[in-house]
Amino acid sequence: MGRPKFKMLVCAVAASVMFTGCSSRTNTLIEELTEEGYVETMKDQGKIAVADTAFLKQSEHTNPISGEIFCADPTAVEYNGRLYVYGTNDHQQYETVGNDGTNTYEKIQSLVVFSTDDMVNWTYHGTINVKAAAPWIISSWAPSIVSRVEDDGLTHFYLYFSNNGCGVGVITATDPLGPWTDPLGAPLIYTNMEGIGDCPNPFDPGACIDDNGVGWLSFGGGVAKDGTSFMPGVARIVQLGDDMLSFASDFSEIKAPYFFEASELNFINGTYVYTYNNNWDTRIEWGIKNADRPGACSMAYMTTKTPLDTDSWVYRKDYLSNPGESGLGYSNNHSHLHKFADKYYLFHHTLMKQMTMSMEGGFRSLSVVEVFVNEQTLEINRTKPDPAGVSQIKNVDASAVNQGETFFSSNGAAFETDEAGVVTGVKSTESGTALCIKGVAFQKNASSVFSANVKGKGSIEIRLDDPQSQCVASITFDHQDFQGVYDTLNKKLDGIHDMYIVFSDADIVLDNWQFR
Repeated sequence: MGRPKFKMLVCAVAASVMFTGCSSRTNTLIEELTEEGYVETMKDQGKIAVADTAFLKQSEHTNPISGEIFCADPTAVEYNGRLYVYGTNDHQQYETVGNDGTNTYEKIQSLVVFSTDDMVNWTYHGTINVKAAAPWIISSWAPSIVSRVEDDGLTHFYLYFSNNGCGVGVITATDPLGPWTDPLGAPLIYTNMEGIGDCPNPFDPGACIDDNGVGWLSFGGGVAKDGTSFMPGVARIVQLGDDMLSFASDFSEIKAPYFFEASELNFINGTYVYTYNNNWDTRIEWGIKNADRPGACSMAYMTTKTPLDTDSWVYRKDYLSNPGESGLGYSNNHSHLHKFADKYYLFHHTLMKQMTMSMEGGFRSLSVVEVFVNEQTLEINRTKPDPAGVSQIKNVDASAVNQGETFFSSNGAAFETDEAGVVTGVKSTESGTALCIKGVAFQKNASSVFSANVKGKGSIEIRLDDPQSQCVASITFDHQDFQGVYDTLNKKLDGIHDMYIVFSDADIVLDNWQFR
């Protein structure tokens, strides 16, 4: 998170008494907590009424990833057991033009960052201010990220992005959350650049690093002067130099049928896998053996073992239909294939959040589905965008320090950031704002003290399995700066539950929480 963490409490608690509700507490004296200054809760208030605002996604649907933030064009990288997902910040455009506006992308000069280790509860890390790092940009769209341990022993992250439709830029960091810097001070690829040929829109980068540590970059858009609907002639690939900031080969064409945009690369079992979004045109011309014509604006893929050999690329099939085919609104399409915790996931965007809000304008939101990939044959099963999403792959440890901005859904929470844009916590927007955290595991015969780092005035209540259920813990506070507050439960919690955090008032900010 880029901010100090409070050490959570270690205390001695006498035998608990019969549990009778949130206002019932033990009267035994708790030994002083830590030097960070946790204080005991104030007198409890009554039960908080959950706001009538609907939760932005239902418990049976894990998509979209975020019900709070519009985001598109995903890419991802794994680091220290977490999967970090980055995307185009449609929310920046939305905040500029409002509910009645249109997403024309020109206001977007930042990227969004989420992360997870369980695939259903997502941490919102805020945005990367690309304009601040690289002042020369027009816009920043459609990122692609890779990482590699370099000679200094650090993991270096290379984040390529579209500079509007005019080219590709790159920013770098040694942490997935930055700080990010612009090592070139100029685009890596740009329109009319020598060597790229007739590629009017050299954007939408897709990067990968193969098993030899060699980097590759694909990109492209538009239609070449001698191109056709069937073969636009603008998809490109190049080998990157050792510094990941230069080129070690000429640019080669990938002859991608009905190519439109959204280039991405994977390296699987010695094979380069190129994925792209094909266009909306009627599939009149074809002639490719052993492959069906792709659906309109679907995602397709090609494979090769020699990426610079134009004629070596083999078209396989389309593997992700347009979201409109699933009733989620027709839009452009952009996906990222990623293996995490021994499963393959397909990240993409839909208009699902926009539809839930009963609005229009083309504001997209990130989703993910599981997909089967045969690593021997490189066969990717066809799939489609699906609100149901994916399964939780691990539980949330209630005894760990858990960030407030990590949750499954809310009924309208917001986020607080500092001057640097770092998220400092999740913020209630009204009385009854509630968060849902999926699959929280409480340790048997433990979980007898609840603590949180909070600021604002009011109360927070914890409920299990239903936002309207009896609360099992609560804290009350009144301070304008972050303060650790704890409450002693009269009942020890165990088992696995969906946990709801309910706020009594607007403008309460939760940094982190823990049960001990």
